[in-house]
Amino acid sequence: MAHKLILTCTAFLMLFSAEAWSNEASKADLKVKITTEISAITVMHNGKPVVIQRNQNAENKIIEDYALTSRNCPPFCVQPMTLLPGVNTIGEIELLEFLKRKAAGDKNLLIIDSRTPDWVAKGTIPSAINLPWTQLYREASNFEPIVVESILTDRFGAKTEDGIWDFSDAKELVLFCNGPWCGQSPTNIKTLVSMGYPAHKIHWYRGGMQAWNALGLTTVTP
Repeated sequence: MAHKLILTCTAFLMLFSAEAWSNEASKADLKVKITTEISAITVMHNGKPVVIQRNQNAENKIIEDYALTSRNCPPFCVQPMTLLPGVNTIGEIELLEFLKRKAAGDKNLLIIDSRTPDWVAKGTIPSAINLPWTQLYREASNFEPIVVESILTDRFGAKTEDGIWDFSDAKELVLFCNGPWCGQSPTNIKTLVSMGYPAHKIHWYRGGMQAWNALGLTTVTP
């Protein structure tokens, strides 16, 4: 029985190694790479591996949802490059580094899609969790203090005692929404900082889904 088990494990490892080699080989063969050094990366989304790469069709175009150039402002106003002092604005390459950290098992990091579920249903960045901006925004119709407390403690690792928040062990956050014209992740970030969340633990992918789609990068649906 033990002999059969060893053979089974060996066969599985050989299969896994072959599959991993095949995936790496296929990544190396990509014509449309992310950078000259990065062809693709693999992350986990809902317990399954997802390969993030650029669309390989040279004729591919941005989807209609992100083709508009002139949305009404307000509310769709162009966001500044620096949102708040201490908050780090990042681009795609930096976001990919965070995604690799997450895929490697970093439990102290969350990638957050701040959009409402109707937008998330159209596609999001692999390994991101959805935290709609309305859940933290005090003036939202569905705002509930108990939900905010649960998010900060259960998801973000903050602590509270006698109404005083302790963010010393809080997680590092990367937030994004629809793009430079979208106020959903900026609203989340401003709300968190106003609550005392350390700005240096917050990173903002300003380009959001607009830039992600414009570069033909992989998205997933719920």
